[in-house]
Amino acid sequence: MKPLAEAQRAVLTAMEPLPAEAVDLEAALGLVLAADVVAPHDVPPFANSGMDGFAVRAADVATPPVTLAVVGDIAAGSIPVGPVGPGEAIRIMTGAPMPAGADAVVMVEDTEAAGSSVRILAPAQVGDHLRPAGGDVRAGTTVFPAGERLTPFHLGVLASLGIVHPVVGRRATVAILSTGDEVVPPETASLRAGAIRDANRPLLAAALRELGATVVDLGIVPDDPRLLRSVLGEAATSADAVLTSGGVSMGEHDLVKRVLSDLGSIEFWKVAMQPAKPFAFGFLGTTPLFGLPGNPVSVAVAFEQFVRPALLHRMGARRLFRPRSTATLGEAVVTNPEKTVFLRVVARAESGGWVVTPVGRQASNVLSGMAAADALAVVPVGVGDLPLGGSVEVEWFRSPETRTMEEVLGG
Repeated sequence: MKPLAEAQRAVLTAMEPLPAEAVDLEAALGLVLAADVVAPHDVPPFANSGMDGFAVRAADVATPPVTLAVVGDIAAGSIPVGPVGPGEAIRIMTGAPMPAGADAVVMVEDTEAAGSSVRILAPAQVGDHLRPAGGDVRAGTTVFPAGERLTPFHLGVLASLGIVHPVVGRRATVAILSTGDEVVPPETASLRAGAIRDANRPLLAAALRELGATVVDLGIVPDDPRLLRSVLGEAATSADAVLTSGGVSMGEHDLVKRVLSDLGSIEFWKVAMQPAKPFAFGFLGTTPLFGLPGNPVSVAVAFEQFVRPALLHRMGARRLFRPRSTATLGEAVVTNPEKTVFLRVVARAESGGWVVTPVGRQASNVLSGMAAADALAVVPVGVGDLPLGGSVEVEWFRSPETRTMEEVLGG
């Protein structure tokens, strides 16, 4: 069996980057910048008010109450008609440009109207409620580096800079299929004896879309080597990667490895991990194939440890792996010391940090435990048993990626 880190490195180093392209801003969510984004101008582009109130000279209102002459009115989107002189104020709305001469804004709540004047009831210091030009982003600075994966907040910043066609790594197209005579579509109303509904394709399709990939669903392929060979051969010509579930173990009807050997190559097919030991990685021509196990928890864990980082890497991301931290075990655990073991755990915050407890049965077919879990506790090779109150590393699979390939695998 291949050690986990060695298998991860083999997968990642085999991933060729996808080409870059410019896309519409609304299509860029989840994609990865292929070049640094440099600000073409300041954000905000001009000094403006952060409150509805009055633009004043701070020195004039240092010892309130003070009455100032109101000499103008500036709405958001308008241009100041003149400066603020000594003893004067200009009514100003949130977002409106600051007039010359003013260096602070007094909130309207701290004033009283007095005809053509305003009575200031609270002192102001220079800069109060004033948003300076470039206070968010300075012109010429690198806003986001190449390799940054775009969230809704990144898209908002790009929009504020007028960058509406960012250059990103192309969205990966991924073909998925399930195998096995026993597997039937989820919409099957009544299960025949020996049949199970397919949970793996919906799981994988959702995980891939969340990742930013385009999904090609090839359905369920029965245990027919000729049909599987045909489907995989076609998938290899139209997808950037192929994911199969089932058919990679040692049984007579586990066909994926056999067909993969005929059509391409197998780099490895067993990893020293639990769950997801029977994981195959290879190529259909030049198209990578990830042969995931048939049990749904194994599918989820293999996706997290191999597929997700690999596709992010292909799309140009720098951060590939979910964050990890140290937690305390809420109960003793016994695991296989010959494998890296991933336990589904729930977490609770205590004064000393996180305490994690395994969720029910840890069998690889118990997908409900994955849905209930907050994280995966990672027990490394050579450890095996951990006591109540022992320290364990936890991988937060509900959180965005924070760790690079170099940080996880070194070099």
